[in-house]
Amino acid sequence: MFGGGGGLNPRKMKQMMNQMGIDLDDIEAEEVIIRTADEEMVFHDADVQRMDAQGQQTYQVVGEPDVRPRGEGETADAGADDTGDAGDSDDEIPESDIEIVAGRTGASKSAAREALEETDGDLAAAVERLE
Repeated sequence: MFGGGGGLNPRKMKQMMNQMGIDLDDIEAEEVIIRTADEEMVFHDADVQRMDAQGQQTYQVVGEPDVRPRGEGETADAGADDTGDAGDSDDEIPESDIEIVAGRTGASKSAAREALEETDGDLAAAVERLE
């Protein structure tokens, strides 16, 4: 569309996007997890951008993920604490997730763990619940 593959400077690109009603924001993400039926893709220190256009938000994640399988053997691959419970994902909240939620919200670790359990480990939903 723009030709030349990079001939447009970033400032001009941002001006054009603003004129079209597109707002682009960088997000200081520590970790991004994409879960599919079979696996999890975990991006550590990924570059994340949110684009708001016509009332819809689109997220772009740039980075190299660690891919791990989901299911029965997940705790060994993911490095989470193995509680020995029969596959109950609420009891397998990684300590690192608890620390992220507690750090972002200022809540105690127990409150962060409870929020993560209530949201099935969804970091963003847990942070939103505590804010």
